[in-house]
Amino acid sequence: MNTVIYLLIGLVIGGAISVIVILLNKKGAKQQEINFEQERNRVIREAEREAERIKREAQLEAKDILYRARSEAEKEQRERRNELNRIERRLSNKEENLERKLDQLEKREADLIHREKSLLGRERSIKERDEQLKRLLDEQQKKLEQIAGMTAEEAKRELLARVEEESRFEAAKLVKSIEDEARDTAEKKAKEIISLAIQRYASEYVADATVTAVPLPNDEMKGRIIGREGRNIRALEAATGVDLIVDDTPEMVTLSSFDPVRREIARISLERLISDGRIHPARIEEVVNKVRKEVEATIKEEGEKAVFDLGLSGIHPDLINLLGRLKYRTSYGQNVLQHSREVAYLAGIMAGELGVDVKLAKRAGLLHDIGKAVDHEIEGSHHEIGYDIARKYGEDERVLNAIACHHGDIDPNCVESALVAAADALSAARPGVRRESIENYIKRLQKLEEIATAFDGVEKCYTMQAGREIRIIVKPEDISDDMSSLIAREIAKKVQSELTYPGQIKVMVIRETRFVDYAR
Repeated sequence: MNTVIYLLIGLVIGGAISVIVILLNKKGAKQQEINFEQERNRVIREAEREAERIKREAQLEAKDILYRARSEAEKEQRERRNELNRIERRLSNKEENLERKLDQLEKREADLIHREKSLLGRERSIKERDEQLKRLLDEQQKKLEQIAGMTAEEAKRELLARVEEESRFEAAKLVKSIEDEARDTAEKKAKEIISLAIQRYASEYVADATVTAVPLPNDEMKGRIIGREGRNIRALEAATGVDLIVDDTPEMVTLSSFDPVRREIARISLERLISDGRIHPARIEEVVNKVRKEVEATIKEEGEKAVFDLGLSGIHPDLINLLGRLKYRTSYGQNVLQHSREVAYLAGIMAGELGVDVKLAKRAGLLHDIGKAVDHEIEGSHHEIGYDIARKYGEDERVLNAIACHHGDIDPNCVESALVAAADALSAARPGVRRESIENYIKRLQKLEEIATAFDGVEKCYTMQAGREIRIIVKPEDISDDMSSLIAREIAKKVQSELTYPGQIKVMVIRETRFVDYAR
């Protein structure tokens, strides 16, 4: 602080001296000296007064700062003391609580030890009683065996045989009673809902098959398709990824590929090349690339059209493209995209009648066969593949369940899943929708009859309705009416587990007793 004062004094004195020097230059030397001395004395006196004033202010300011610092230090000290007192009180309370809990734990431990000793004593007593009861039972069993004249195992087997026979009879009666009761209520309502759904849909669609044979204008075209040293056919197979089969069939070539989209690209490309007449490797590559872009655009348009027609939204673009690919996929001759749309419509109509989520039912119905779009590329069943694809793109858990359970591999977890399975069966079972080869058809009929005749009491069986119904005639003296219901159920379960077939198969068991006499 003194240094600041001296600096201020020096500055004031320097300024005064500068003024005096200027004055001395203007006046005479003598007068300048007098004036300089007077001015110097005056400036010094003013500087001393100013220095004294500044010194007093600095001292006052220092005292004020010191006072404030001391007050703040005392306040902080008081707050710390109060905080320490609070912490000390909390620690004291916690210590008291811990001591109480420790006392309680010691009491519980003593109580548990006492109970354990008591339980050990009871356990020994129970073991002794068990041994005593076992001895008594052994003695009674020996006495009973002596009285009955048979061992316990023989008696048990005989009793189980009687109980089993009675249980089967009672179970058959109970099953028939439950089925009759359920039919009175559920069958009528189910028929109403299903018939209403079919009437409201009213589709005129029939079975469709992917064309793999391409007609030719004449047999000379086969040579042009093959080309010199087979270069044209190799270029076509390399560009499309399909096998082109040129055999002795007149005016016809066959396309072979597991990928239906590739097969369609190859078919369209070959038809355009034949109509154009210019067939050479460069032209083949150009036409195939152009057709591939057109087919990809068609796939996208078909997927978007299916989603738009059903009034759905929020479906991932990759799922929409997979839906479009189903346009070129068939199952037993039925177009899978059209089948998926039918299932969505039918499930939505039935969901509306039952008052459940219509949008969810339509969405699950449309996506239930999505796995068939890539089942030739990925190993596994189409419903397992479809489940994984839908889960990958974030579909609802109920939609995933509908995809996984529509063939009965798992149980449905919601009404919409059951509706999708029912709609799938309706769409596949309509007359004219699906067809199969004559060899598979005959094998399926033979297998149906083999399964039915393998059961005891079956006299004859006949397959009806092109394999969609099997009628079984049982021996009335061996099978009762109640047992007939049980046999029908068991045969249906075995058919379902051992055969693969479109739609559903009706199992009908007929028991007939005839009494004949002659009047002579």
